Amino acid sequence: MPSNQSKQHPYAVYSSGEDVKQPVALTKIPAKFVSYSHTVFAYCAFFIALGVGCATHYEKIVRNEFYGYPDEWFPSVSATTGDRYPARAIFQIFIALTSGPRFALVFLWFWLTTRSTLTSSKGFGNFLLGVGLVRTVACGGWVYITSSDDHLTHDIAMVLYLLCTLPWQIGVLSTSDKKNPAAVRWRRFFTFAFFTTLPPMIYYFIQHKVKRVPGAYTTYAFFEWSLILYDVAFDAVTALDFQNFELFVVDVTHGSNFAPASTEEGTSTVTEPKDAVSSSLLRALADIRGYIADVYLAFVFWSMLTALALLIWYFPLFNMGISGYEAFLIVTISPMFLGIGSLRRLVARYRGVFHLLSLAGVASYMLPEPPVRLATSAFGISVSMLTWCATWLESKDNAAELDRNIVVWGLGLLVHNLVKLTWWTENPIWPIMKPSVGGQNQIGLVLGIIACAEMLVRDSLKTVQIKQSKPTKSAATKDSWLFAAVGFGSLLFSLHSMFSDSSTIMRWVVDGYPNPGPEPVPWGVATIAALGLGMVIYPMRSFVVGYIWYAVGCGACLAFYNLPGWNGYYGGLVLGAYLTSVTPALIRSVVSHPPFKTLLTATMVYNLLCLAHVWVVAYEFVPGGVYARERTNWIFSCVMIFLGLGIMNAQKSTASHQSVRLNAIRSTRRYTRFFLVAILALSGLASFSRTSLAKTPEPYRPADKAFTAGIWTIHFALDNDMWASETRMRDVIRDLELDVVGLLESDTQRIIMGNRDWAQYIAEDLGYYVDFGPATMKHTWGCLMLSKFPIKKSTHHLLPSPVGELACAIHATLDVYGQDVDFIVSHNGQEENLLDRRLQTTELARIMRESTNPFVFLGYVVTKPHEEIYQILYQDGHINDIDITDHDRWCQYIGYRQLARIGYARVSHGGITDTEIQTGKFQIVDDPASRQEAGYNRRHESSVPQQLRYPDHFRGAGIRHHHYHVLDNEPRYFEQ
Repeated sequence: MPSNQSKQHPYAVYSSGEDVKQPVALTKIPAKFVSYSHTVFAYCAFFIALGVGCATHYEKIVRNEFYGYPDEWFPSVSATTGDRYPARAIFQIFIALTSGPRFALVFLWFWLTTRSTLTSSKGFGNFLLGVGLVRTVACGGWVYITSSDDHLTHDIAMVLYLLCTLPWQIGVLSTSDKKNPAAVRWRRFFTFAFFTTLPPMIYYFIQHKVKRVPGAYTTYAFFEWSLILYDVAFDAVTALDFQNFELFVVDVTHGSNFAPASTEEGTSTVTEPKDAVSSSLLRALADIRGYIADVYLAFVFWSMLTALALLIWYFPLFNMGISGYEAFLIVTISPMFLGIGSLRRLVARYRGVFHLLSLAGVASYMLPEPPVRLATSAFGISVSMLTWCATWLESKDNAAELDRNIVVWGLGLLVHNLVKLTWWTENPIWPIMKPSVGGQNQIGLVLGIIACAEMLVRDSLKTVQIKQSKPTKSAATKDSWLFAAVGFGSLLFSLHSMFSDSSTIMRWVVDGYPNPGPEPVPWGVATIAALGLGMVIYPMRSFVVGYIWYAVGCGACLAFYNLPGWNGYYGGLVLGAYLTSVTPALIRSVVSHPPFKTLLTATMVYNLLCLAHVWVVAYEFVPGGVYARERTNWIFSCVMIFLGLGIMNAQKSTASHQSVRLNAIRSTRRYTRFFLVAILALSGLASFSRTSLAKTPEPYRPADKAFTAGIWTIHFALDNDMWASETRMRDVIRDLELDVVGLLESDTQRIIMGNRDWAQYIAEDLGYYVDFGPATMKHTWGCLMLSKFPIKKSTHHLLPSPVGELACAIHATLDVYGQDVDFIVSHNGQEENLLDRRLQTTELARIMRESTNPFVFLGYVVTKPHEEIYQILYQDGHINDIDITDHDRWCQYIGYRQLARIGYARVSHGGITDTEIQTGKFQIVDDPASRQEAGYNRRHESSVPQQLRYPDHFRGAGIRHHHYHVLDNEPRYFEQ
């Protein structure tokens, strides 16, 4: 360009000597108008809706689920904008007008910061652009899908919007031009105001939702509206940055390329037809999309792996012994076939196809027959394991790609924990779930198909690039394939057994009241954070594979095994951080060796540890079980020794490849940190949501000082058709109005039970205090207590069991209407071991005999009425049988003393298990001198006050297959 034309506007019409016409600028728009319009439309949307809503439906929009006017007198944002016409329509129209400026604002900020020196990282600019776009779309989600339309979708969009606000505001602040101090100062102010408003807003929301304080929601609403002010004002500050920015409307019909952009006098640069910024943006979005798809498929892997043993467990559970279906565990050795080079390369090249095939494990919920469902799920996990291992093996020569594939696999475990925390420790895509019991299998399957499609497209584009260069072989190492194999096998077992649910390590070390240890909510977030910490420090190669860190891991394992409650949990947190930190190093070591023998050995170590993990508690039902009885310490010792061998082996490969890999993993590290922040934020929101929605325990009949107690053996919350049963359990417990219920065979915090804590769901939904009973580390099948009354103290007993399975009991003191009442929930040994049952019942009788409080016994005794064990229980324990005329009992019994007995009923299990529900109704006698034993004389129901009778809907055919049975198909009532 001639020097005399260099100062023309870049889109001015001019011609060269060849008379070539250039694009024509039709008009220009100052970029600051984008900020102005965004601010005006956004504020109009909210505040015009507020005015119209108050003018048309004031008392309706200030009313909430608990109170109305005058207790509550100012409406919340959601009530104003989403509930009533015409305010809702006005709000949505103005928000629609806001969307255009909003998208323009996001892109303008991206171009301003990445095309200048405001930020040195274009990668961060790409990330911030992605956050801004997701945040904008999420806003549309909660605006146009109101809570009355679809509460779940509305809440998800709102949570996503709030999650994106944090990185958006901090990211914009960090990329602000420091030469514009006014903009920086205002952004700091609005960011500080926004985030300091959140704690009091949450506090008043809890005051409203949990404590139901009148007027708290109005105060909450003021904080909520202030967030709107700060949020919109924060983005309004961009007007100060865009003052020297202009938008042009260009007519390009007069030329094929954009005109030269004027720079310094006498020089010019030509913009290429495909803008470099757009290409960079597309690459960044593709990277993020691919990362999300891979993490989701890793989540699917962990979902299917944790479901396999759970499905297998169904068969020996209902057969009361080895069933033959246990052989399906061996499908996890499928990676050994990757020793066939052609198969390995085929799987790695078309991994999207194989991941798609593995989704059969997610789709297996459609198959009602348990054996077919198990077989299909086993196929899915075998293909998934094959695919992940092939992916690692074929990327071993590309340090960056290998690290990425390992890290997303680890992130999948954290997402698995997050999802289970959200779904009360169930995984909604497990084959034991279906829509009627809270499953989201269809959504999980569709997302899996989308992720596989994304991977197929991505890999097809990448294949062309790979063909251009021949990958070099990794440097040979002199480390041991055997050490690498046992290290990875023990790692996989450890992550599965202890850290596939955020509450598992809490329940492994739980203790009695008043200091039971951490509760799953909110402390499950700390478990996920500990695992995330390991993902953050894993690039510190020399440290994580060093002996000092290994010694810390061993010490943490020792503390976890030996210490109860909080101290044991702290040890578990450190152990979790240790395991995730060494995961990349151990996998790198594994893939550097021949696949057949290395992966076969690794998976067999995993399988053997899984069996040992089962045998320590199931020793009575397996061959050679006597040698594994209660030997969790042996398992932990093997795990840490095997990990030590793996770490020692990994040190060699780390030393030979460290410099290359440290440079290669920078992008992986950046995405990993973003995902970790998102996972932790979502975990916190899930925990808060569960806390705010949990009901406060309240007894059913406080006016009469009466309560209903029950005992039920629930077969580990798997029903007779292999579906999760806690939803149906909740319904019958609610309908029977059980104030205190003992649930036996309740410990599901093992690999074979899916590492679940289903009682959380029932307790939060119905409002119960929970005593989990003896910790999982105590090697029992579990006994658990749900109570509407505060638990003042409890002791967890391991009853004498010299021959058979270890029996457990809870001895708890409850505050029942101001009166201390003792309860025992127990599960004695099986029929074959008379000595065990005699000793166990004698110990229970001693506990009851020595208590001076009114007492209720809820237990599984395994005897016929009036035989030896029965006499030990009732006579030596100084308690009364709930009904001595009921001769049709075998396992479950109810006893009591110093309480007025009202009634007794037995209810069929309804297909949930093979054991009925036994219940008794009691009433507190205030005067200790007047407490008399109730007689066994039956009286007619008409003489019992209506509120103290058993529910009518269990009569006849009953409800949901539950009905009164055996005792003339009706409850029995007694004289006082």
